[in-house]
Amino acid sequence: MNPQTIRCDWTNNNPYNIEYHDKEWGLPLHNDQKLFEFLILDAFQAGLSWLTILKKRENFRKAFDNFDAKKIALYDDKKINELLNNAGIIRNKLKIHASVTNAKSFLEIQKEFGSFDKYIWQFTKHKTIVNKWKNWKEIPASTKESDAMSKDLKKRGFKFVGSTICYAFMQAAGMVNDHTVDCFRYKEVMI
Repeated sequence: MNPQTIRCDWTNNNPYNIEYHDKEWGLPLHNDQKLFEFLILDAFQAGLSWLTILKKRENFRKAFDNFDAKKIALYDDKKINELLNNAGIIRNKLKIHASVTNAKSFLEIQKEFGSFDKYIWQFTKHKTIVNKWKNWKEIPASTKESDAMSKDLKKRGFKFVGSTICYAFMQAAGMVNDHTVDCFRYKEVMI
């Protein structure tokens, strides 16, 4: 990539951020396993920087069986203790327990709707909300759509799904295009 390429300011020229920004962030996502991965990682990110999560992402994939919801839903105390002792991930007891709870709720949604994708995209009427932000400071931390998503996920038993976390998830999964209008990815993600 050309060093003169204009990207969203939040990348801060950090290689982890750039890789994620250029290849994943904001690209409409409809794969249940990847959606579940983002949901889990966004929950772990609460109170931390996304860069911390990106640096540990491969460790998370290994520790959490490549984000296989069926396997995670069956985690027992032994597996949870193993995760609590894994220095390669965020060792937060509440977030680890929430991952198991969220896996169970995720599977229930798949059963009810046929896929998590069908369920989660209803909050944006099954299309990407295209914003026209000029700079990163204009982007909200939450919206009425993320409020509705948060409320419904909580009603279904999910943990660590506040509106701000839900909005970060929406950005990652391409449910909203929050690339700034000058960013080279702004038009690319609108496929």
